[in-house]
Amino acid sequence: MKNYYKINEISNLYNIGKDSLRYYEEIGILSPERDTNGYRLYSIQDIWKLNIIKDLRNLNMPMEVIKDYLENKTVENTLDILNEEITIINKKMEQLKVQKNTILSRMKSLKEDAQEKNIENITEVEIPERKVIMLNDGFSRDEEADFLIKKLHKKHEDKLYLLGNNYVGVTMSLSKINEKVYNAYTSVFFILDSEDKNYDRILPKGKYLTLSYRGGYEKTGHFLPLMLDYARERGYRVMADPIELYRIDVHETSSAEEFLTELQMLVESN
Repeated sequence: MKNYYKINEISNLYNIGKDSLRYYEEIGILSPERDTNGYRLYSIQDIWKLNIIKDLRNLNMPMEVIKDYLENKTVENTLDILNEEITIINKKMEQLKVQKNTILSRMKSLKEDAQEKNIENITEVEIPERKVIMLNDGFSRDEEADFLIKKLHKKHEDKLYLLGNNYVGVTMSLSKINEKVYNAYTSVFFILDSEDKNYDRILPKGKYLTLSYRGGYEKTGHFLPLMLDYARERGYRVMADPIELYRIDVHETSSAEEFLTELQMLVESN
């Protein structure tokens, strides 16, 4: 077994960038020697330190904690660091449990949505209030919607999982719809779990006219006038910008034929 290893060997063995190795040297964790050509030579002592660093960094433990531990290593300190590892692992397990339940919930709703039979029929439904995180920003093209959805997701990525059970939706300008413009959107949003406390808006409860369809989003422009006619014929007044809810979209399938979009209008009797 060799007593010393060059930086290329260490970098490849541990999949650690050379810049990181130099940083560890800079802050005093590693102390490689130099050969006659000035190349760094890492000792067995450096290697066991790297083993510890790699394990603790995999748990996102701060470098200052790792450095302090390596400089003051005792049985008591080792027990402390192991307890810290257990705490971090338990937290990760809880996060994974939440993520697993989120995925299972989305799988259930996705199967139900894929088998939805009530297509292209207007239905009156009482919907409870829904907690959402929303980004208000006017736009008019599907590509812009995708960008804003990603922007919203980036802002709240700590609590959103794009393949999770968060339905994505947009609101459409009612005034523009009345002018027969059907692609003027006013916001994008994610619907959160009813128990979530980290929301910034609420979609109001009430009676909604709903209609689901499969296929490309251009169909929205066909069905919205039908829903407005339905509301007028029954003496309803539309109370808010209609909603376009993406129950199955590009995040689940590349086939537009499998898309499932639900239009929703909050209404009240005149």
